[in-house]
Amino acid sequence: MLLRALMLALWTAAAGGAEGLSVETTRRGTAVEVRAYALVEAEYGTVWSTLTDYDHLSEFVPGMRSSRVLERRGNTWIVEQRGETRFLFFTHPVEVTVIATARPPHALDVRLLKGNLRRLDGGYRMEPAPGGRIALRWIGLVEPESLPPLLGELVMRASIKSQFAGMVREIERREAQSRGAR
Repeated sequence: MLLRALMLALWTAAAGGAEGLSVETTRRGTAVEVRAYALVEAEYGTVWSTLTDYDHLSEFVPGMRSSRVLERRGNTWIVEQRGETRFLFFTHPVEVTVIATARPPHALDVRLLKGNLRRLDGGYRMEPAPGGRIALRWIGLVEPESLPPLLGELVMRASIKSQFAGMVREIERREAQSRGAR
């Protein structure tokens, strides 16, 4: 019964959100493969500057309490992030240090350096889409350190959907603000 309630809640959460936004997860042993996608109404520069605004991510990414750049070298950032994943009554803290590598013009890769995840390896991809939009994808593997596999997949999917939707909302908010200023 609990499993059925969890699945129903996850399905309901996945049904809402930004137009064109989707998050798919697949278990890969104890890791979760994540594929997130959205069409964003924004210019490339707005998308890029929002994705790489590491010192302000906690202002618009749900569940993130802090994000700060520890070091930057060219197209590479070392970023410390703290927050939590939430799903129904379950909360799990996340504390990581990642290396983010920009590969302009269309890729931003992220890899775990240390923290309380076993694995975080993925990145954003951007490509032009019809109507002047940008197709934004996040593809990667996340392996929680201490969550049972089924619960880990449910928690990761709900959390990543919320975080990805927060990123998309901020990109579109910044784009609307930019267009209003022109």
